[in-house]
Formats: sequence, structure tokens, C-alpha cells
Amino acid sequence: MIQRSFASDNNAPIAPEILAAITAANEGDAVGYGDDPWTARAIARFRQHFGEETDVYFTFNGTGANVVALSCVTRPWEAVLAPASAHLQTDECGAFERFAGSKVIPIATEDGKLRIADLEPYLLGGHGEHFSQPRVVSISNTTEYGGLYEPDELRELCDFAHSRGLLVHVDGARIANAAAALGSTPRAVTKDLGVDILSFGGTKNGLMGGEAVCFFDPALSANVALFVRKQGMQLASKMRYISAQFEALLTDDRWLTYAAHANTMAQRLLAGVSNVPGVTITRPARANAIFATLSREAIARVQKQFFFYFFDEALPEVRWMTHWATTESDVDEFIEAVKLAVLPLS
Repeated sequence: MIQRSFASDNNAPIAPEILAAITAANEGDAVGYGDDPWTARAIARFRQHFGEETDVYFTFNGTGANVVALSCVTRPWEAVLAPASAHLQTDECGAFERFAGSKVIPIATEDGKLRIADLEPYLLGGHGEHFSQPRVVSISNTTEYGGLYEPDELRELCDFAHSRGLLVHVDGARIANAAAALGSTPRAVTKDLGVDILSFGGTKNGLMGGEAVCFFDPALSANVALFVRKQGMQLASKMRYISAQFEALLTDDRWLTYAAHANTMAQRLLAGVSNVPGVTITRPARANAIFATLSREAIARVQKQFFFYFFDEALPEVRWMTHWATTESDVDEFIEAVKLAVLPLS
């Protein structure tokens, strides 16, 4: 029996509508490398959501999406400013730096969010030609700590970045969860606030696998992105199977249905464990991630039934995540497991 998971939305199965879309695309021949009807329709869907000028490139995974997105707009002597907790910095094995030859400059923040005051010290000119020149601000929404950028916060950050000649990239592996939590849309929490480039997540929101890089100003990608994606080994020969997934995800607001359900299950979990003696919620739970501390003994007991990760071994702090397929009974059983694990120790 496969152990049930509250570890990551990467562990979720494929949503049935997405699987059906893959199956429907699996009939007959189709021209490879994106010159197919599914890709054309998926791009059209993105443009319906983000605007007709949006330039879209599909990739295999989130690391690939971030590498392609940032490599298109940086030169080797330029740098990306990002929170020290960013996936780009902590979980992508230096892929962007190796591929682009550009530097990621990690900026320490308490909550994983960048603010103007955080950026200013890195924009003072430094050591001239001896210092990698900032070109892009890259943030995650939701953040790696489960937080959100409020619209006014992100608009202010984008306005400041643009005033300093910087572009803004959003790692949107969970952008659907962010939009759902804010009662908004992916466009309203990115492009309309001034974001220049979005890595739009699909894998964590019901897809088998696939991400999309969206350039809101096509001048940023023209005559560049096609070649960067190819060199970056992110050009799918049988692209119709990635594209079909995105066409389905962006139809009938499935992106919202899946993400909103994941968020709702997280709130159910939060309500169930918040008052359990021995459990301390450590960070605001805005989307589909819950962070908590409890004893190592209690953690080990719960992990006998459910799989999840330590987030900070030293505390110890754990991360519990829900996804589109998490059920109410899954959550309720998990809550009971936590209560039983902690109760004898309290």
C-alpha cells in the first residue's frame, strides 16, 4: 500500500480531466515540436487569460521554466535578485547559474518575501565592473514559506524595480493557489500588477507534468526564447501532450477548481491541528501549506502513517501540504494521527 502523503503537491495524482485530455490527444500522428493544434489552442487559452500579446513557451518542469525565463533576459555579467529561500536558489542545484553564466544574489528575508528595503542595498552601484549587475527581481508566489504577496505589495515592488531598470519574474509554480487564496485570477496577481515574466505552474496543480513561461512583453522573448528553450533541453518533441494538459487546465476554470480545493483542505487541516497541545503553527497559512513544530517523537509517530517532510530540522519544523486530490477524510485522519501522536507526550 502506498503511504498517504502530506509532503508535496508534486505527489498528487493526475486530475481526471487532465488525464482525459492526454488520452484524447493520443490518437494519430501530429507534427512535433509544437506545430500542432493542441499547442495552438493552449497558447490561445493563455492569451485569453493574460492578453493577446502574451508570448508562451511550454517546458517540462519548474526548474526548466525558471532557467528558460531568466536566461532570455540576462547576460553573463548580470544578476538575478531573489529571496534566499527562493526555489531558484535552494532547490534547483544552480541550474540557472550553470546554464546562463549569470549570478543569483540571495537576499535574506524573514518571511520569504522581497520588499523595496531589501532590494535597495543591492542597487547602489557596488564595485562597478567588479560586481554582477542586477537585471531581474525574481520572487515566488506563493512563497516557499507558504505566504502571499498582496496585490499592493507586488505592485509597489514592480514599480520600484522598473524605476531602477529591472525586470520582475514570478516563479508561479503555485500561482493558481495564490490567485485562489486572494479570490483573484492569475493575470490580476501578475501581469496587471506589473510582472514582466511568469513561470506558470501546472505540475503542482493537477497536471502530469508541464510548466509554461509567459512573457507579457513579447520584445523580451522575440528571437531569443525559441533558441534558449531548445538549448536548455526544454523543447518537447511530442509537445501536444504537454499542451493538451494546459488547454484542459485553462478551460472551465479548472486551474481555480483544483487550487481552491487544495487551499480549502489546508484550512481544514489548520483548523484541526491549531489547538492540539504540543503543536505550534509557525507561519501564516495562506494557501496549501501548513508549517508547524512538534516533538521529534510525535513527528516520527505520524510519519509511520503519513509521508511529509521536515522543513527545518533544527527546530524541528515540518511542512504539511495539501493538493487537488486531498480529501476531507484524508485530512481528518491526519488530524487524528497528530492528536494521538502528541497526546501521550503532553
